[in-house]
Amino acid sequence: MSLKQISHHFHVMGGPAELQLYLDVTHPHQNQLLQLAETEAYRLEKKYSRYRDDSVTSAINNAAGQPKGITVDEETAALLNYAQIAWQQSNGLFDITSGILRKAWDFKSNKLPDKKQITKLLNNVGWQKLLWQPPMLQLPQGMEVDFGGVVKEYAADAIATLLRNQGVQHGLVELAGDISIIGPHPNGNAWKIGVRNPQNPESAIATIDVFDGAVASSGNYERFMLVNGQRYCHILNPKTGWPENSVAGVSVHASTCLVAGTATTTAMLLGATQGRKWLQDGQFQHLLLEV
Repeated sequence: MSLKQISHHFHVMGGPAELQLYLDVTHPHQNQLLQLAETEAYRLEKKYSRYRDDSVTSAINNAAGQPKGITVDEETAALLNYAQIAWQQSNGLFDITSGILRKAWDFKSNKLPDKKQITKLLNNVGWQKLLWQPPMLQLPQGMEVDFGGVVKEYAADAIATLLRNQGVQHGLVELAGDISIIGPHPNGNAWKIGVRNPQNPESAIATIDVFDGAVASSGNYERFMLVNGQRYCHILNPKTGWPENSVAGVSVHASTCLVAGTATTTAMLLGATQGRKWLQDGQFQHLLLEV
């Protein structure tokens, strides 16, 4: 079998996506394979987008305050089970109910939010306030869930699995910097994954050799504002409503992109010293850059 490396670009979930795959040059359904991967990304974007009225996320949030709650499908139940475990293992720092804090933070305004507004919103944050008895979820009035912190990573893993099931053995899936490895290069070499330089995000400060699993990255360079010389990034602590500012960037290698993404967010929120210790205790391969 003669393999050729192809690179396929598209746009999903508000960012760039790329597939790098080694395919048999005689593969008769190459375009269908690429379309299959794209379709899976768009399916998950449509299903979990908080911007769509017809998404599962909107259905869940619209049911807030209803005594009988809402019954969710199997895929959503699996994501909620994962969110519960992530919340427990991060000591409450990874919390899919914290998306509501965006109502206070406008990173285009370069103005800090009103502290009273944050205090008020925090009343509606906290996974422990939900009633989750699979497949039934009950949200108190005023609360929301936001799958934004998990769905991109979950999608990268789902696409990698889908392509593997279609016979692809070598390649990777990248969704806006979150990467799931299908398999190493055909010669057995690792993929060289660049780690962004927080001071100059268009350049790499280091590279990580990855044969399998996944890599997720997060940093204070993604969405932020500068106020009085202080940088405030978009990753907000669900307990305080404010960002932790001691980590410039963190990349984590884990078995899945979903786990790697959760670990990067948790480390960002713990801060440089505690975040590094938490990653070491969890035996995560990582690179953490301090401010």
